[in-house]
Amino acid sequence: MNQPENPRTPEPGGSPSRRDFLVRSGAAAAGAALFGSLPGDSLFANEAPIGAASNRTPVGEDGVVRIGVIGPGGMGTGHVRSFLSMAKQGQQQVRIVAIAEVEQTRRETAKRICDEAQGADSCTAYVDYTEMLARPDIHGVLVASPEHWHAKMAEDAILAGKDVYVEKPMTLRLPEAVRLRRVMQANPDMLLQVGTQKMQLPKFQAAQKMIADGKIGKPVFSQTSYCRNSRNGEWLYYAIQDYWKPGENLDWERWCGPLGERAWDPHVYARWRRYKDYSTGIVGDLLVHQITPLMMALDQGWPTRVQAIGGHYIDKAMENHDQVNIEVQFEKGHTMIVAGSTCNEQGLETMIRGHEGNIFLNGAHCEMRPERLFADEIDEETVECPNIGNDQDAHRRDWLDCIRSRRKPLADVELGTQVMVVVDLATRSMWEGKAFTFDPKTMRGSAV
Repeated sequence: MNQPENPRTPEPGGSPSRRDFLVRSGAAAAGAALFGSLPGDSLFANEAPIGAASNRTPVGEDGVVRIGVIGPGGMGTGHVRSFLSMAKQGQQQVRIVAIAEVEQTRRETAKRICDEAQGADSCTAYVDYTEMLARPDIHGVLVASPEHWHAKMAEDAILAGKDVYVEKPMTLRLPEAVRLRRVMQANPDMLLQVGTQKMQLPKFQAAQKMIADGKIGKPVFSQTSYCRNSRNGEWLYYAIQDYWKPGENLDWERWCGPLGERAWDPHVYARWRRYKDYSTGIVGDLLVHQITPLMMALDQGWPTRVQAIGGHYIDKAMENHDQVNIEVQFEKGHTMIVAGSTCNEQGLETMIRGHEGNIFLNGAHCEMRPERLFADEIDEETVECPNIGNDQDAHRRDWLDCIRSRRKPLADVELGTQVMVVVDLATRSMWEGKAFTFDPKTMRGSAV
């Protein structure tokens, strides 16, 4: 699978010496303001004017939601196949009418898959996603591009009058998330859903109700994790193809996009999650799945302090960390600890500790057990949760239902921005060796 023969040998695009330089330069900037520390911070100046969305095309009498997909790579093609399957089985009235992709083979493959399922020329393929957004017949756009494009593409789609499903993490950097939140506040008729599908699991919604009903008292401490293992390094299963020819069948300049001109690097193109300029690695790609529904259940407001440590313990060729440990404090008085790993699969039990009781969420159901001091006053309780099947399919269906009903999605921009405070500040903390605070009133963070 095109894996390096020696996992300790740095891949093109990243090296231990570069990591050391970044850590040293971060330490020298102690006390600096949050914005401006990482690539991508300047993409969306907070002060830039916010545009008004074009008129949204309502779903017609036929009830068919017409969508476009940006980035039909691995995850994007999974979305395409799922929507087509829902339509074929009569579960959803949905049609993929457009895809946008900078690489020729992926673009042609996605179009062929759609045309085989929906009829010849049912789907138009674009290189430039803005041409797709100009179409008035599209109701929603799914953004499955690399992380450094999420914010720009989501904003462009919203301003074009399209509802958005943006893959996780919502943005690459926190300033982008703050900007996108302002875009949605300025255009309240539009919808945005983040692709954190575990939000659909009934156990988290049951936990949210338990906490709101006061059944565990004050929630004081929670924990979760996303841990997995690999022999030679994470995300190396994305193959590097010899037929990629920038300028001929791949628009590398357009792929780099907001980050500016970069030298062609097939390792970065295929495995961008391994590199800090393009991804937050474990934190944004994996841990958001666990953090997001837990934050929803807790309802403890904005994260106000984040600190983290990261290591390069096994996969020393990867620029992003292969082991991360995060601690988060919230404005209502709560601490969350989060562990992530791509070098060991034994994670933490997902649970919420309250002053009077504890909620256990590792299984399919929501279990509450009282603390010993309150055992005579509070009964154990288990909420048996229904099996919803594939939670990602449930999340896709929910987005389509929201487009029709105009109901706010569970994984909306407000929660997405709160999660990005954790993602971004944890990432900065690991690279710069400092804790960070966040002020919800000013929407700014700073190093402690």
